[in-house]
Amino acid sequence: MTIKPKAKKFRIRRSPAAPDAGPGGEAAAARPVPAPDMHSSASAASASAQPQPPNTAAQAATAAGKSPQFGSQSGGQTGGQTGDPSGALSGQVSSARETRLETDIDAIRQEGLTGRQLRMARRVAQKHDLPATSDFDAVRLLREKGIDPFKRANMLELVVPQNKAQPDNTPAVGQNVQLPQTVPAAKINLPSTELSPAERRQHEISEMQRAIAGRRRRKLVLLMARLAFFVLLPTLITGYFFYAVATPMYATKSEFLVLKADGAGAVSSLLSGTQFATSQDSIAVQGYLQSKGAMLRLESEMGFKTHFSQDWIDPIQRLDPNATNEQAYKIYKRNVKIGYDPTEGVVRMEVSAADPEISAEFSRRLISYAQDEVNHLSEQKRSDQVSEAEAALELAENKRREAQRHLVELQQDGMVLDPEGVILSLRSQINTFEVQVQQKELELAALMDNTRPNRAKVAGVEADINRLSEVIKRLNDRMTDASEGENSLANHRVQIQMAQADLATRDLMLQSALQQVESTRMEANRQVRYLTTAVAPVASEEPSYPRKFENTILAFLIFSGIYLLCSLTASILREQVSS
Repeated sequence: MTIKPKAKKFRIRRSPAAPDAGPGGEAAAARPVPAPDMHSSASAASASAQPQPPNTAAQAATAAGKSPQFGSQSGGQTGGQTGDPSGALSGQVSSARETRLETDIDAIRQEGLTGRQLRMARRVAQKHDLPATSDFDAVRLLREKGIDPFKRANMLELVVPQNKAQPDNTPAVGQNVQLPQTVPAAKINLPSTELSPAERRQHEISEMQRAIAGRRRRKLVLLMARLAFFVLLPTLITGYFFYAVATPMYATKSEFLVLKADGAGAVSSLLSGTQFATSQDSIAVQGYLQSKGAMLRLESEMGFKTHFSQDWIDPIQRLDPNATNEQAYKIYKRNVKIGYDPTEGVVRMEVSAADPEISAEFSRRLISYAQDEVNHLSEQKRSDQVSEAEAALELAENKRREAQRHLVELQQDGMVLDPEGVILSLRSQINTFEVQVQQKELELAALMDNTRPNRAKVAGVEADINRLSEVIKRLNDRMTDASEGENSLANHRVQIQMAQADLATRDLMLQSALQQVESTRMEANRQVRYLTTAVAPVASEEPSYPRKFENTILAFLIFSGIYLLCSLTASILREQVSS
């Protein structure tokens, strides 16, 4: 619980003179005075230490322990001797320091400090052995000594070892202290030379502002130094290289298309005018021009390595005279850029070299290589299609030849060219003789109907019937032999029919193969690919690379991004380590 300081104003108390008062005012001194509180005693002590004005007789008499007398006739007489009923006057006046202290405490009270902050200030004041009479007084005393009571370091320093010696005015170790103890104010015997609270506050604010400004200037200088070293200096070096050292490269641009001859089919005519008809061929040509084979062919015909190995080319773009094909291929990929546009079907090519005429010549040679590749692709495709059709035709011819030879062998083995005709002939003969037998039987029955038949005629008719029956029996036996058994005419006839059907099938397949060969040859002639140049290569008069300003700005952005990422990473790691 804190003790609120009380301001003492000037007061005059009237008290009657004692009849038994002696000289010098013993009665006034013997009058009982109520005991003041701690703050009043401290204020009185501080007030007694202040110098008194020489022209104030009442205050001097009060300080000497005597009451001033009113209406006295001589200097040595008391109020009791004169018999003045007005009595003596006694009073107490606050000093300038006390008034200043009260003003500072009122100002601190108006700051709206929380209870936790006030308790923390009391603990910090006790740690520094300051005689604070209240929480607000503790804040005032700490600020006078230049100590911030709310600083984090002061909060951490409150934790002290248990064996630390305690001051005389604090409880001993192990004593259970619930509240901060009040320390009596020290007596000040000399006038204070400190600044006023407003001036001190203004001075402290100025000092803090100067410290903050100095710290900001130091941080700004360090930031500018880091930016200059990690961003501006590399950017200047890069810009100097692009503007003064880098060899100018001349780029030659060209465009060409891979087209296909118009076809007669519905599907081919539908896709022949679009990029989908030759997209695969265009992609194949692009891949070939970007391959190591094209680079080696260009080296053998134009001296690609020799051109990029010249001494006047900058070190980054210069190729070692004894460089391998892999190193030359890296330079080739960097200086030969080929792109295929699937929406338009156009292949765009850009060739860079240190000389504009050589760049244009490189571009023309690469276009001729692309033309050769297109012709090779179309030739291979046509030859593959025609060869497959001709192989199918040859197979059909062989199969038909085998079927025909098998039919001839069957006919030769049976010694009969037409077994079915032989069987039909036997059947017709049997039918004819059976009809004659029926007629003879009818004639015999007519003769036998007579009462006395002619025996000679009856015998002749019966003999005819017997002869016809023998003939029919022989024909039936022959028919049976031709229809039954493995070597019968019927079996032979079935085998011949199967061979004839197989031969007919092979004839149809041979005819289809012939048509396929003819259509394949016609389609192969229609599927001819050819390359047409849309934009011819022309030598450039001004260098296209390096792009000095754009590359310098890009380098600045890259270095700035790297610095920003590194600084953010360092800040995050520093925060993680500190926490």
